[in-house]
Amino acid sequence: MRFAREGLPFMWTAALLALAAVAATLRWPRPAMIAGSTILVLLAIWVAYFFRDPERTGERGPHLVIAPADGKVVQVVEVDEPAFMHGRALRIAIFMNVFSVHVNRYPVSGRVTYTHYNPGKFINAAEDKASLENEQSSVGIGAGAHRVLVRQIAGLVARRIVTYSRPGDTAEQGARFGLIRFGSRVDVYLPLTSTPRVKVGDHTSAGTTVIAELP
Repeated sequence: MRFAREGLPFMWTAALLALAAVAATLRWPRPAMIAGSTILVLLAIWVAYFFRDPERTGERGPHLVIAPADGKVVQVVEVDEPAFMHGRALRIAIFMNVFSVHVNRYPVSGRVTYTHYNPGKFINAAEDKASLENEQSSVGIGAGAHRVLVRQIAGLVARRIVTYSRPGDTAEQGARFGLIRFGSRVDVYLPLTSTPRVKVGDHTSAGTTVIAELP
């Protein structure tokens, strides 16, 4: 199993704490010690599970938009996006819970022409106002004649967004471009005349699920 490199410090810390607790329990096998070590072992397993980074394959093509995140579709809506789309756009929002794979992937191929980080609040990422008020990192991609914006939004628990993208980078559809730690949301902004292939309530797999078609 592949793991996101950003998760290695957390995984090592959790594993060492679990090993220390197990060692202490073997020396002093009391009910409280057994319960505590069990909790720490389960926590170490969950931390490793959270930072898993599986390989993903699926449909690819210049007219397809691939899910940038694992999770549940919470919005398919027309909105204003002045920063990069410069007008009305179709927004597809995907909410990731703490059990989702949190590695994010490029939805289209093209050239990264815009990046922007904005510090903010940490309200529930499933709420609509999170797209305006929460900590977020945006990556704009020139995909042929179209513009596509991906926005990583921190959630109630998340406190760290990681984005690898820089202006001038090549975006390859399905390739990793970042992750968000511990629960969050990813929004994709598309040309208004794009055709959604998902609806609210659908579940997506990053790098695999086709969420829309470009005009």
